[in-house]
Amino acid sequence: MADAVPEQTQSPLAQFEIHRWIEIPLGGLDASFTNSSLFMLIAIAAITTFLIGGMRRHAMVPGRWQSMAELSYEFVANMVRDNVGSEGRRYFPFIFTLFMFILFSNSLGLLPFGLLGPIGLHGFTVTSHIIVTFALAAVVFLGVTVIGIVKHRLRFFSYFVPQGVPLVMMPMLVPIELLSYLARPVTLALRLFANMMAGHTMLAVFGGFVVALGIAGIAPFVVIILLMGLEVVVAILQAYVFAILACLYLSDALHLH
Repeated sequence: MADAVPEQTQSPLAQFEIHRWIEIPLGGLDASFTNSSLFMLIAIAAITTFLIGGMRRHAMVPGRWQSMAELSYEFVANMVRDNVGSEGRRYFPFIFTLFMFILFSNSLGLLPFGLLGPIGLHGFTVTSHIIVTFALAAVVFLGVTVIGIVKHRLRFFSYFVPQGVPLVMMPMLVPIELLSYLARPVTLALRLFANMMAGHTMLAVFGGFVVALGIAGIAPFVVIILLMGLEVVVAILQAYVFAILACLYLSDALHLH
């Protein structure tokens, strides 16, 4: 254990700090096991438990747990079918994994500190870090680009040439289309990162007001309850937006439109 997790500070940004749990030097790189790594593993374990536990009985009349697992599967399957078409079936496992990982990572960051304190953990949201969201966006971007090139060969680059545009306009429009395409992973990563970081920062700020004001902190406490409800919606919505944009980018690569 390298760096012990410090006591919670008053700074609203303290919740985003990365702390080393096990130092792992790898050449010139720092591959240490951190609180971010831990919460990613917790998200994976929670997803596995949710899906395997929900489907272990295969009941004809599903209970609540099985119904939730089946609904999550059907939700993503419909998303892929509606936005990608029949060709998207082979990519369903990736989209489903992406959606569930982001959803559970967002949700774990909303757990009250009191639930994690007894086991020595501070609440942490891995999707509030740009490096994590950019890595997810980069995988989507590189994956759909490779799929498009493999399927269409050189015709893939016709995607950057708008149809029906006069030839004289091409030198201006092609760079714009190319920049727009290259900006996809940046906007995809920033959207998720910014929403999660902003929401958790607001919760921490109003939480500080409750502590500082004491008995007079009832109003900020009510705001926190409302913000928590909003953050639950945002956590689900951002997972959906990330997944559906991945579907749309995949559709563009497969159909060149």
